[in-house]
Amino acid sequence: MDKLSDMAMFVAIVEQKSMAGTARKLGVSAASITTRLQALEERYGVKLLNRTTRHLSLTEAGELYYRSCLDILDSVNETESLIKQGTQLTLGPIKIVAPKDIGKQILLPIISEFTDRYPEITPSLYLNDHVHNIADSGVDLVIRYGELHDSNIISRRLGKSERVLCASPEYLKDHGVPKAPSDLSEHHALVMLSAEQELKTWYFRKNDKLESVTVKPKMLSDDGEIIKQLAIDGQGIAMKSRLDIQSEISRGVLVTVLDNYTKNFNSATTDTSTDLKVYYLDKKYQPKRIRLFLDFLYERFSEI
Repeated sequence: MDKLSDMAMFVAIVEQKSMAGTARKLGVSAASITTRLQALEERYGVKLLNRTTRHLSLTEAGELYYRSCLDILDSVNETESLIKQGTQLTLGPIKIVAPKDIGKQILLPIISEFTDRYPEITPSLYLNDHVHNIADSGVDLVIRYGELHDSNIISRRLGKSERVLCASPEYLKDHGVPKAPSDLSEHHALVMLSAEQELKTWYFRKNDKLESVTVKPKMLSDDGEIIKQLAIDGQGIAMKSRLDIQSEISRGVLVTVLDNYTKNFNSATTDTSTDLKVYYLDKKYQPKRIRLFLDFLYERFSEI
């Protein structure tokens, strides 16, 4: 007999608590179970079970072997499940949450191309930035800027981004160009709402010096796309991700200011704190459709 069969037999003996019960479960004779157990003990040179006519108990070595058997058999079963899963159909849904700007501009074309390739997969795209607990939300993937602090999730960077301050050329002509963060107190600010909190304290870092400015909101919204449109319309200065407004910058309808500062809505103004990332639960059995989409997503973002 091979070692895996011996391990499965030993686990069955411990769980059944009798040789006869194990024999019935495995469909063999009680004598063969006894013979295999004796051979197992001889192989390792230790006693694994204390046996009487009415009772079985694990020795110290038997306890160690039993726990190791459980771990190894579980690992084998996982591997077999993943192999089988790889040959199964990819049919099924994927629930994705992303900010509205990045969802419409970048993610939607990627999803459309993906569904053309895999028509049996049905993505649902939710455009918001309010999911902070994936397990409770029921979604499969969360795409967002910055960090999502949860020990049960995996994250991977999709693209490098940075927060920028932007305004229309007309607004800057009428109100002047801020030269330092402190100048923002005299400007109209377009402020994001997050979980009913006004993100009106903006942080700036330059040469390892951190400073903050509490701006005066002219208008507020929990929709990043609305904030961007207000900036285009000349209503004030907004803090946005460069990925969100790269098209508007290229067309000249938005201009960035204070580019020599690293910016954020919190004090974590590092070079990577505002990168675009995808988050998902750390699952042992990741459905094939999700793995396919993640691979497709990484490939397309590498081309941006």
